[in-house]
Amino acid sequence: MSQVLHTPPPTRAPADGDLAALAARHGLSVSGARPSLPQYVRQLWARRHFISAFATAKLTAQYSQAKLGQVWQVMTPLLNAAVYYFIFGVLLGTKQNVEDYVPFLVTGIFVWTFTQSSIMAGTRAISGNLGLVRALHFPRAALPISFALQQLQQLLFSMCALAVILLCFGVPVGASWLLAVPALVLQFTFNAGVSMIMARLGAKTPDIAQLMPFVLRTWMYVSGVMWSIDTIAKHDDLPRTVTVLLQINPAAVYIDLMRFALIDSFQAHQLPPHVWAAAVGWALLAGVGGFIYFWKAEETYGRG
Repeated sequence: MSQVLHTPPPTRAPADGDLAALAARHGLSVSGARPSLPQYVRQLWARRHFISAFATAKLTAQYSQAKLGQVWQVMTPLLNAAVYYFIFGVLLGTKQNVEDYVPFLVTGIFVWTFTQSSIMAGTRAISGNLGLVRALHFPRAALPISFALQQLQQLLFSMCALAVILLCFGVPVGASWLLAVPALVLQFTFNAGVSMIMARLGAKTPDIAQLMPFVLRTWMYVSGVMWSIDTIAKHDDLPRTVTVLLQINPAAVYIDLMRFALIDSFQAHQLPPHVWAAAVGWALLAGVGGFIYFWKAEETYGRG
């Protein structure tokens, strides 16, 4: 007697629409879904105390293993300034064409270090904190912003040493020093925006962190940190396009604004045209654009 085996009919996999309807009927939502932009801003503002505390904690721990501790916050840019002074100021004779060259150089080094460190820290903000990203639910933009805030705190700490250097080299305290405040606010906005851009790129391609030191070193050399863009721009043999690119370089714009604010011999005619408009434009472009660019990939961070 033969036995007939009955194969059950294949079941149809539920369609995406069926799953979505089922989830909606039971009040379920996608885990880690990207919130709307206004909601994301509100979430970020609600965690402003975490951002500030995280930045302060990272700054405190940065040199905790060194015997000199937080002194390295000032010593590192000063040692860099000493090296660049010897190479560019003495060996290459750059100081002959720049009045108050030591204040000029030290201001440039301190301001550039702020941008450089913010971008480098932002590049590793997600990829270097995957444990935190995967363990806790919070707006991921808090990480690159907190790293930029950490570098701002370090710069403010270093500004005390910068003020002493300026006074030692005969630069008087003036009302123009107050202009350093809006200049730093604009530079922080720019740095935070670029940090968010690099955080998203670094989260997807961690190898970018290995490339960034070379990119930033090249950027530093064309930003007038060790030499005067105004002096170079007066050369007739330099193409006009190159001159304009050097003048609107965002790093150079913020460096020049700080020099104009702090050094009395750095006059307004040495600034590029419409420098404050350029500073505001770069801050808005990088700050707003970088924030939106980072937000668009919010649900992908820490996955994969």
